[in-house]
Amino acid sequence: MSARRHRFGAAWYAAPAVVFLAVFFLYPVLRLLLLSVQIEATGELTTEHFHRALTAEVYVRVLGITFGVAGETTLGAVVLGYPLAYWLARQPLSRRGWLLMLVLIPFWTSYLVKTFAWMITLDQSGIMNRALVGAGIVPSPIDVLHGRMGVRIGMIHAMLPLAVLTMLPVMLSVERQLPRAAATLGAPPGQIFWRVFFHLSLPGVAAAGLLVFITSLGFFITPALLGGPRETMLAQLIIAQVQEMMNWSFAGALAVMMLLAALVTCWVYDRLFGLSTVAGEATASDRRGTLLLRGVGIGLLSAVAAVHAAIGGAMARVLGRRVLCTFLPAYVVLVLLFLCAPTLIVVPMGFTDSSFLSFPPPGFSLRWFETYFGSPLWLGATLRSFVVGFGTACLATLLGGFAALALARSSGRWQAALFGLLIAPMIVPRIVIALGLFYLFAQLGLVATELGMILGHAVLAMPFVFITVAAVLKGYDWRLDQAAATLGASRLRVLVEITVPLLKGGLIAAFLFAFITSFDDLTVALFVSGGVTVTLPKQMWDDMILQLNPTLAAVSTVVFVLVTTLLVLAEWMRRRGEVR
Repeated sequence: MSARRHRFGAAWYAAPAVVFLAVFFLYPVLRLLLLSVQIEATGELTTEHFHRALTAEVYVRVLGITFGVAGETTLGAVVLGYPLAYWLARQPLSRRGWLLMLVLIPFWTSYLVKTFAWMITLDQSGIMNRALVGAGIVPSPIDVLHGRMGVRIGMIHAMLPLAVLTMLPVMLSVERQLPRAAATLGAPPGQIFWRVFFHLSLPGVAAAGLLVFITSLGFFITPALLGGPRETMLAQLIIAQVQEMMNWSFAGALAVMMLLAALVTCWVYDRLFGLSTVAGEATASDRRGTLLLRGVGIGLLSAVAAVHAAIGGAMARVLGRRVLCTFLPAYVVLVLLFLCAPTLIVVPMGFTDSSFLSFPPPGFSLRWFETYFGSPLWLGATLRSFVVGFGTACLATLLGGFAALALARSSGRWQAALFGLLIAPMIVPRIVIALGLFYLFAQLGLVATELGMILGHAVLAMPFVFITVAAVLKGYDWRLDQAAATLGASRLRVLVEITVPLLKGGLIAAFLFAFITSFDDLTVALFVSGGVTVTLPKQMWDDMILQLNPTLAAVSTVVFVLVTTLLVLAEWMRRRGEVR
């Protein structure tokens, strides 16, 4: 078997994933686009839905709020996250792995759990206000919850781990000898950082901004629970149009506007950096847009470097370099505390003996865990989440794993298109995917079924599987497969007896990541469940909308412990599966 023939055969491994995404991702999104330009009753083409969205004052204001909140979240997450990612990149490999867990755990912790923690923390009688009043910083509690500030805090907290995890791989790819060479040539530390390291890490910064901005566009959990009517975002309007008014065409128009904003952002980013940097790869594109960016950016970086060097030199002379060097570690500690503390506040509240939420708990009791484990409603939702999560993980790992194998073993022009398709569900706002799937599943009779939930969650989980397996395959020695094929083994036997066993750790990690993605999802569950096939996040959402209670703290503790355990296991398996 020739190498060329083997590469051609490997390309077919991606066929199941392509067909799956074409049916359950591309078709629903395109159908949503058609629906947005139709009159629902007659099917006639019209632009009135877009005209209404762009001319009615209330919708224009919501659009402005959506883009404003997404922009503020992106700026805050990238600015706060860059020093943390920079510090992690400078740590030894053995220490970095454990420190990275402090970012990964908040990243995979349920958005509902994190938002629930902020609801308790930011309340007028919550921990933050009590601390501020007790320290004499403010004379009376400040109103942060149900306002723009509460939404900013919750959104930045939710998106900060994503920004750090996106920037870190690009920073790690920066050749360490380059800053040392600049120092040898006499460049001051400020110039070295801004003109060498920051310049080379810029694709990672842009990738983080892209993912955070697009994810924030479709966010509705945090604005709905931490904001008020003045902080209503586009995703909340879409949900209301479908669930309350049954206006599919107008909801489709709003979703398409969100999708177009995401696609335009992706197009600009791809022209400048290339979409492969989203997966953590630093690219050196020769595109005209990139060259233009570099030409303009060099001048700006030179000016910033000069100012930074002057300020840093003055501070070093006044405070001393040793004191100055402690600023970054102190900042890292504060950011990690910001990431981890709100979630950890919820855990003690699950063990309170009070009927009301307060921190610290007045006494210890297991009554709320007994309420959770004794409730058929909660246990049914939990069991359903496990069933759907397991089915999702099996399907997503199978499809995404084969697609990653195809991309690693093949070469050709179609690779860029396949890569874009496989990561597209991570880029397209989830609310757009959920709405398209809901319309499709309503026609197929899959609404309020476990199968519909599994298919929808598999679309969301496949990019995470693909990226995880592709990362493991980068270090795989393909000569082992070639040796087995040379000795007469069929392609199937090579795959089953050589490739899969050697990639076992990475595949298990991808399986667990897919399970967590499904277990944590609310967006697809909110639509596809039909209010009948309720998963654990959907049940938590329903309770949070009605009233906060200690049972929610107990449930949040169970979810936090479960997700953390699976995450630690997934990271351990992924590292074991890395082929050196």
